[in-house]
Amino acid sequence: MTALHPRLVSVYDEVTQRNPGESEFHQAVREVFETLSPVVVKHPEYADAQVLQRLCEPERQIIFRVPWVDDAGRVQVNRGFRVEFSSVLGPYKGGLRFHPNVYAGTVKFLGFEQIFKNSLTGMPLGGGKGGSDFDPKGRSDGEVMRFCQSFMTELHRHIGEYTDVPAGDTGVGARELGFLFGQYKRLTNRYESGVLTGKGLTWGGSQVRTEATGFGAVYFVQSMLALSQRDLEGQRVVVSGSGNVAIHAAQKAQELGAVVVACSDSGGYVVDEAGLDIDLLKDIKNVRRGRMSDYARERGLDHISAGSVWDVHCDVAIPCATQNELGEREARALVAGGVSVVAEGANMPCTPDAVRVFRDAGVAFAPGKAANAGGVVTSSLEMQQNASRDSWTFAHTDERLRSTMTEIHDRCLSTADDYDVPGDYVAGANIAGFTRVADAMLAFGVI
Repeated sequence: MTALHPRLVSVYDEVTQRNPGESEFHQAVREVFETLSPVVVKHPEYADAQVLQRLCEPERQIIFRVPWVDDAGRVQVNRGFRVEFSSVLGPYKGGLRFHPNVYAGTVKFLGFEQIFKNSLTGMPLGGGKGGSDFDPKGRSDGEVMRFCQSFMTELHRHIGEYTDVPAGDTGVGARELGFLFGQYKRLTNRYESGVLTGKGLTWGGSQVRTEATGFGAVYFVQSMLALSQRDLEGQRVVVSGSGNVAIHAAQKAQELGAVVVACSDSGGYVVDEAGLDIDLLKDIKNVRRGRMSDYARERGLDHISAGSVWDVHCDVAIPCATQNELGEREARALVAGGVSVVAEGANMPCTPDAVRVFRDAGVAFAPGKAANAGGVVTSSLEMQQNASRDSWTFAHTDERLRSTMTEIHDRCLSTADDYDVPGDYVAGANIAGFTRVADAMLAFGVI
């Protein structure tokens, strides 16, 4: 564990004491603080103005009850969250996650990460996050609709296109966003397209939004490889997860000439040496809502339920499943298997120990707040289209995404150079994201 600058130690101790039991939030704060020593030395005014203390305390935290009725007529009760972390750069922006492991610490860690991710894009977006411990898996469309309507009945009073703009995340796709937007429209009597992003194409959505996070991660990998005069042609790639981000990361990697040989879900993983059949994977996951075991059966492959997808040898690894999925053991397995580039497609999927293994081995490592920024980039583009009542082509939007991800990559490296940590994507991303927010906080005074 990297030692913190003395001026950061007391702030971090205060964060852990004021937020007991929220280990993911503590981890996210620590990861940022470990890279800020040169910033504190160069800009003591940030510490003098208590910018760090203010930034670690959300501007607003909302927790609410979500009652709904299942298909058997039983009343169910879930808990809803929205953490509006920072609005100094623009309206709060960040997804909604529906998963049984969601609690206050999950939402705060994601919201904290979102501040820096959104700042890195250079777009006028603040940071926030939300969700519920509701599990949509195995629920009927009617149950999901009734839950979403109850959730939005409370949430609608806290959001708006100039206030807080949620999007989808794990467990919240086109179906859920449709139900959420329909209830918002019903309650407010306004067709306010800009209040949610990730919407369907026929009712205010943007081309490429579905693909954006996965595509963006691969565009970031492209830039990483280009530094050593390489590209994705012929690269052996492993992607974890098989949700929206993983599928589209695999799709774009294969379009650019890579061979994506493995992906996974919570039940295990599949190795497909010929390269994943993306159309079949989309059909199983998005249409049939099936499992990787179904993919294995239909392709005549083994479904491996023991071990880890990271045991599969690869040149490029793109973890796209969930936080802290890739630990020290998995990192060592990847290094032994010859990995040269790791880019986080999910939010904080690599543990601090795993990141240290990659750094010690000379593996190029891109954190999620940089490599995972494609989703929010295209959300911002969706907001622009909504504001102007416009609709852009897939090719135009995809090019905007690609160019912005390249800019984020270059911003990370140039910032790392400016602070004498050349090539360190983690430090570059954290410092670039932090300083933009910190400068705005100083400009606004004590608020």
